[in-house]
Amino acid sequence: MKKLILSTSIIVLTAASANAECANITKDEVIAAQTKWGTGIVEIGKSDNPSVRAQKHLDDLYAYDLGEVLFKPTKAADDQFRGTEEEALSYFVTGIVPEDKGFALAPYTKVRFENEGITIDCDSALAMGNYYFTTTEGNEIKVEYSFGYIEDKDGNLKINLHHSSLPYKN
Repeated sequence: MKKLILSTSIIVLTAASANAECANITKDEVIAAQTKWGTGIVEIGKSDNPSVRAQKHLDDLYAYDLGEVLFKPTKAADDQFRGTEEEALSYFVTGIVPEDKGFALAPYTKVRFENEGITIDCDSALAMGNYYFTTTEGNEIKVEYSFGYIEDKDGNLKINLHHSSLPYKN
């Protein structure tokens, strides 16, 4: 009589270990992407050809080439959302949306981020907090933001969610 021996293997994968194995994006990468974004806004305002510089900003930092980008700019009232790359360009430097006055043309001398938090979920990240735009007179304009990031095929972070607004005033 032959004996049948059954063997089972159980692998327990905790949420922490699962995230550790797939967390390709780091907080430092998110912070670096924020720095690039702020530098880009300053450079648009200083550029001899702001439309070209703004298009480079969108190409380098936004995920329009990867899919849908959700964009709710700070100073948008009549048309609250910019659903296309062309509308995003309009917001930064004026164009197809009548209310756009060229947000990035201010110009600003500096943009700094204060993150309330950054969460990373394997292949995407979210950051939320305040960012401050320094005017040429040295004043800071506080804006609330939430950005979502995904990686492109080269491992560069690109924005797929951009929501910003001025703080509520009572």
